[in-house]
Amino acid sequence: MPGAAPDLPVVAPAAGAELFAAVPGQPEAVAALRAAAARPVHAYLLVGPQGTGKAAAARAFAAALLCPAGGDATCEVCRRVLTGVHPDVVVVEREGPSISVDAARAVSRLAARSPVEGRRKVLVLADFHLVRDAGPALLKTIEEPPESTVFVVLAELVPPELVTIASRCVRIELRPLSTSTVAQLLVAEGVDPVRAAELAGASGGRLDRARLLAADPELERRRQTWRSLPGRLDGTGATVATIADELVGLLDSSVGPLAARHAAEKAELEALSARAAAVNGKVGRSARGDLAAGVKELEERHRREVRRQRTDELRMGLAVLAGAYQERLADPSGRAAAVAAVQAVDETGRSLARNPGELLALQALLTRLDHR
Repeated sequence: MPGAAPDLPVVAPAAGAELFAAVPGQPEAVAALRAAAARPVHAYLLVGPQGTGKAAAARAFAAALLCPAGGDATCEVCRRVLTGVHPDVVVVEREGPSISVDAARAVSRLAARSPVEGRRKVLVLADFHLVRDAGPALLKTIEEPPESTVFVVLAELVPPELVTIASRCVRIELRPLSTSTVAQLLVAEGVDPVRAAELAGASGGRLDRARLLAADPELERRRQTWRSLPGRLDGTGATVATIADELVGLLDSSVGPLAARHAAEKAELEALSARAAAVNGKVGRSARGDLAAGVKELEERHRREVRRQRTDELRMGLAVLAGAYQERLADPSGRAAAVAAVQAVDETGRSLARNPGELLALQALLTRLDHR
């Protein structure tokens, strides 16, 4: 859905901060984007798996495109872009399992509008690998947008229905980060090396998640709860219900560090909005209206991030649980049951793409698991 406060990481740079500081471990992609910002064309396609920094790269690239100082991360324009409150950086997020035709038509209307403040605007299209039937509706717009519009398309891969659109864009690859690279980056940020290695493994190689876990003192307790499940099941529905409720509670508590970050982002938005209102001469009702709109959009992004965090946490828990059953494979007497349990856990993990209810999914899984 179009909006001015997208589901991209917020980065408030300190004095002297580097514009692409939020995109570590991707020197080739950053170099390509720096070069592109000097003489931009109409469309760019950033391709890479989840957690490779595509969203942060898009934000920094947008700031470089709009910056009147040539990419100074400390200027007011860059700060507003990086914190998600610049009106000329617009993001389209899907609302359902794929980008709809209606959303594609909204993109065309947005592309036709003039920039609000400067001579250029940037449209970021997220999750574009899920374009499906909306591709034809977007092709013409991306192929020949107005001169003032630059598209930045984000995709995890290029499916067949995206090939034609991809051919109209400058393609920039972001490589998966190895767990060792994530660990090294965490150590550079002050995390103990042993803990950094554990966090990198638990994050699946995603630096954004590893950083979130680093701020989570309850991580190991939650992992231990998942690890202990095989020994707690006794074949009764009452135990299944109790454990499922407990696991949903763990998902609730895992959002704590994210909530703290969200509070800081909201405070930063309010401060930036006040400064922007002063710079633009807006006072009274106009300034309050801008702030209210920005807060609403920020809260929508926060809700998306919370849902994503809960899914990430559930996937991590399922991986720990699968590992606990894999340890039982060495026992011939329980090997068949352990294999069946691992398969059941894997099926539950795959079902998360269909957004099942957490409690029902967990109850169904626990009912299937061996309790001996």
